[in-house]
Amino acid sequence: MFGIVRPCTHRLTDGLKTEWMAHLCGLCLALRADHGQFARIVTNYDGLIVSVLTEAQTGATATGRRTAGPCPLRGMRTAPVARGEGARLAAAVSLVLASAKVRDHVADRDGLLARRPVAAAARRVARSWDRAGARTGRTLGFDTAVLVDAVDRQTGIETLAGPGTPLLAVTEPTETATAAAFAHTAVLAGRPGNAGPLAEAGRLFGRLAHLLDAVEDQSADAARGAWNPLTATGTSRAEARRLADDALHGVRLALRDAEFTDGKLVHVLLAHELRTSVDRAFGTTSCSHTAQGAGRGHAYGQGSGHDAREPVAGGPYASPGAGGPVPGNPYAPQGPGGPGGPWVPGPGGPGGPGGPLPPGPPDRRGLMAGCALWIGMACTCQMCCGTFEDPWSRQRREGLCEQYAPSDCCDCCDCCGNCSSCCEGDGCCGDCGGCDCGCNC
Repeated sequence: MFGIVRPCTHRLTDGLKTEWMAHLCGLCLALRADHGQFARIVTNYDGLIVSVLTEAQTGATATGRRTAGPCPLRGMRTAPVARGEGARLAAAVSLVLASAKVRDHVADRDGLLARRPVAAAARRVARSWDRAGARTGRTLGFDTAVLVDAVDRQTGIETLAGPGTPLLAVTEPTETATAAAFAHTAVLAGRPGNAGPLAEAGRLFGRLAHLLDAVEDQSADAARGAWNPLTATGTSRAEARRLADDALHGVRLALRDAEFTDGKLVHVLLAHELRTSVDRAFGTTSCSHTAQGAGRGHAYGQGSGHDAREPVAGGPYASPGAGGPVPGNPYAPQGPGGPGGPWVPGPGGPGGPGGPLPPGPPDRRGLMAGCALWIGMACTCQMCCGTFEDPWSRQRREGLCEQYAPSDCCDCCDCCGNCSSCCEGDGCCGDCGGCDCGCNC
């Protein structure tokens, strides 16, 4: 999976999570149906937004869903999945853009693609994806030539770019490609009035995709001498962040001008999750349900400029001392100088003040037994989705899909103090499609 909009486990309600997974699985199955099993490897989180936009304008219908059979990535469970023109358009766009990514890696001689036989095979795959995407696009009235042209222009622009070149000149081909894809969802949905606003939202989304990819890869590109738009144009990260924030605001304004039958999921993905993606790329926040920030995001200063792992003064999880142990912790290190000093055996015995940590669970499996069970669980995909018992410690753990899929809580709009009117308790703005407090967030 790849893409910049990757909803975390704790930022969608159960209903929106089901919808999001329906579009993700629908994209995967559309790729298989139209282009074969191998094409499913281009399934990505950003491509499904095309499917989401189409359904948001038409509204969910009985014919827009079907029940898919058991899948290993769903823990061998059946599930409703999206089908129809939106999913097929998402598949066509994903194929063409994936082929562009492959050619880009070939041009940069990344990893195994530096070897000529591997590079030649990758080029053949990319050409076949181009042709396949074009075939599907024609059946939907979408000319993928605009995507291919944008990709071809990208290489020439990067070759000419240098210090002083505007960064937006480099991101323009990506903006053009995503604008065309977003705008065509209005055609499929029979809402031509939405084409302009969605084209603008797509253009800014493409800008963000290019910017965030450049920010995340800058250090790695510098280490291996690869081309990076920020380094090549001499653009600072501060300027890149300004451009990203402007694009975020523009996406929100463009979505307000479009008419949706049900725009809840669109709002959550392109307003809330897109902002989270920017914060993640620039390292200004982290998920609020991780071990470092197990409380609500705002208690840790999420979106306020604080490090998400640093408790804000007065927050419900703030420690009395910066980094110090919690008073009364029986397992805090004890020494002649008090907490924080070297461990000294204490009179309390195991578990007492100054004593050693309590022993591990008595029913912990041995190394060989745990390894055997791990192999069995991995082969039966029990470690992919849902929860499973750790082969060694027997503790309950989340599967890989659950760690990176959305769930049932999120941050609300933080642009003003009036958003409580649409976020009740631990609910989410996704329940109402966004704040209606009048603050234009």
